[in-house]
Amino acid sequence: MLDIVTLIAGLLLLVKSADWLVQGASDLATRYGISSLVVGLTIVSFGTSMPELLVTLISGLRHNPDLAIGNVIGSNIANVLLVLGVAAIIRPLPVKDSTVVSEIPFSVTAALLVGFLANAALFTDNPALTISRYDGGILLLFFALFLLYVYKMSRSPNSFATEIRAELSMTRATVYILLGVVGLYIGGQWVVDGALGIAKLLEVDDALIGLTVVAVGTSAPELVASAVAARRGETDIAVGNVVGSNIFNLLWILGFTSAIVELPFEVVNNADLLLVTGASVMLIVALVTGRQRTIQRPHGILFVALYGLYLAYVIMRD
Repeated sequence: MLDIVTLIAGLLLLVKSADWLVQGASDLATRYGISSLVVGLTIVSFGTSMPELLVTLISGLRHNPDLAIGNVIGSNIANVLLVLGVAAIIRPLPVKDSTVVSEIPFSVTAALLVGFLANAALFTDNPALTISRYDGGILLLFFALFLLYVYKMSRSPNSFATEIRAELSMTRATVYILLGVVGLYIGGQWVVDGALGIAKLLEVDDALIGLTVVAVGTSAPELVASAVAARRGETDIAVGNVVGSNIFNLLWILGFTSAIVELPFEVVNNADLLLVTGASVMLIVALVTGRQRTIQRPHGILFVALYGLYLAYVIMRD
């Protein structure tokens, strides 16, 4: 019972702390006239990915790689199918050409890169699959390339706009950022402790808990941020937040964690990683074949239904 309370308290603290961090950072950024798409791809994505970072890093340091990897992969699946699905049901989401041509394909490339690096040992004499420190360095290199792309996009004349108005004072925004960082650290500790306790109590793999309960919990900030953005008509933030978070999860979080501690990779995770890639490809197909490059409500309903089927598959597989 205590493990369940710890997990729920940790998830609630993660969600609220991420909200503080996003609100404070977004207000500071918009004071400089940065567009909502850039804010969504960077600051909001970074803030809403902080729960995954803390849970993955703490799990890796505690030698629970199944929970660490399952959390990242499960969160990316939830981001596309659940988060974007719910946001599209609330309001159809028009997507900018740059997102279809550049950002979503970049997230697909990131998933394929993780899959290649994790399975590279199959082509060597060492049968053990792992995301090594060397692999972590490669992932961080690609993440730096993504940041360079966003920086160049932010410098273009079309990226500056006054789409969002800062609501907080500089002092209050800074306090929100500090509270968010501290809360994320404490919440991450609680989530890992609670998740491991529940996995031990139910006698199930850490990966199952990571792919389901923890993944949905750490995706809650993305869900809240995208749903609120869609309701307010700020669809660039709703879409940019999800795409940016997926790239952050695969390149920054897995890269940073594996650069510190090697993460053993199970072959069964390839099926989940394949779904990450497939979900992003489905998103591209929906946008290319849809009207005016918009994620329509029927797409959203389909995505949410597919996510429900995926959860059933994961539970049955375990």
